[in-house]
Amino acid sequence: MKLASVVLLAAALIVVPSSARAEPGNWTPAWATAVQQPSADVWYPTWAEHGFANHTVRQVVRLTVGGSEIRIRLANTYGTSSLRLSGASVGKTSSGAAVQPYTMRSLTFAHSAGATLPAGGQAVSDPVRLTVRAAEQLTVTLYFQDATGPATYHNLAQATSYRAAGDHTRDADAAAFTETNSSWFYLSGVDVHGGGAAVAAFGDSITDGYGAAQDADDRYPDALARRLNGRRPVLNLGIAGNRLLNDSACLGERGLTRIRREVFDQPHVTTVIVLEGINDILLGRQEPSPCTQPAVLVSAADLIAGYQLLIRAAHCRHIRIIGGTLLPIGGYQGTSDEIEQIRQTVNEWIRTSHEFDAVVDFEHAVADPTDPQRIRPAFDSGDHLHPNPAGYQAMADAIDPATL
Repeated sequence: MKLASVVLLAAALIVVPSSARAEPGNWTPAWATAVQQPSADVWYPTWAEHGFANHTVRQVVRLTVGGSEIRIRLANTYGTSSLRLSGASVGKTSSGAAVQPYTMRSLTFAHSAGATLPAGGQAVSDPVRLTVRAAEQLTVTLYFQDATGPATYHNLAQATSYRAAGDHTRDADAAAFTETNSSWFYLSGVDVHGGGAAVAAFGDSITDGYGAAQDADDRYPDALARRLNGRRPVLNLGIAGNRLLNDSACLGERGLTRIRREVFDQPHVTTVIVLEGINDILLGRQEPSPCTQPAVLVSAADLIAGYQLLIRAAHCRHIRIIGGTLLPIGGYQGTSDEIEQIRQTVNEWIRTSHEFDAVVDFEHAVADPTDPQRIRPAFDSGDHLHPNPAGYQAMADAIDPATL
């Protein structure tokens, strides 16, 4: 990839401030996720490719800040036709697919029980009174009577979602929800009234939480949210496999494109932590798959140019941007001296250029002191690329809250 091509293409996409930025009002995202184009199963079976028809989908999320009122946001970003939502409810999670009965609230959209989302569109529910606290789990239930077609979703939720045939939006018990999945569907955010300035964690699978435990909320943004203890929302906007400079049919639009929608257009986001680029380096030098095409050779200079565009775009919107160093990858299948040199060059620029507003040295936080090109064994998920929950905790601990 030629450096000039990266600059010209991305500049057209993100440098000009977005006129579509959401009016924040008094609403703050307490939870959010990055949405992806539906595709054939990537790592495990999902419901996204075929979507839903006369199905109720129940999804569990953990809030990072509290409030006395809530609303949900839905996205039909990658839909090719209108999406009809027939009904929805929200309540505090009991266990599994069960909801605490006295907390169940029916949701409306413009005072209607359902909503129609145009292709590429979004919907925001009317507010409901429900007092929630930071670290509480919330269950969102959506009913689709009509066939949806392929579903806009988030692949690597690391959380269990549930499905039932027919309308079970008002069921507090879990009996009807006999099918499970590990992705989120159409749900893009939960907002609370109040809540303060949000921190967005933006990146790839290491932000998304590959290697974390299912349903344990032990990704690095989760650990950061626990450190902040409800003082500020923390949003996980990572997509596993995502690249900064190139799109993927399965692994999300390039970071340079999606950061506008996922970060800049979120209400009350004032800081973003960027940890992205290792897939750009690795995937361009591996045998391509349908999910990793195009296989583009990316240099350190290309990545640095991409980071500079992110920095300029964030500063245009008065958003603080923090650069995260790329983690060690020694021992990972497919790495090489060339790849390692690019990684080190990029990290040296992140640390010493002073172009980011601050730096968090994720590499140092998880590196093996006896072999700094590898993740410390106690922090390694086993593939020598992704941390385990202890490693994700170490990453969160490396962030100085004062830099946020």
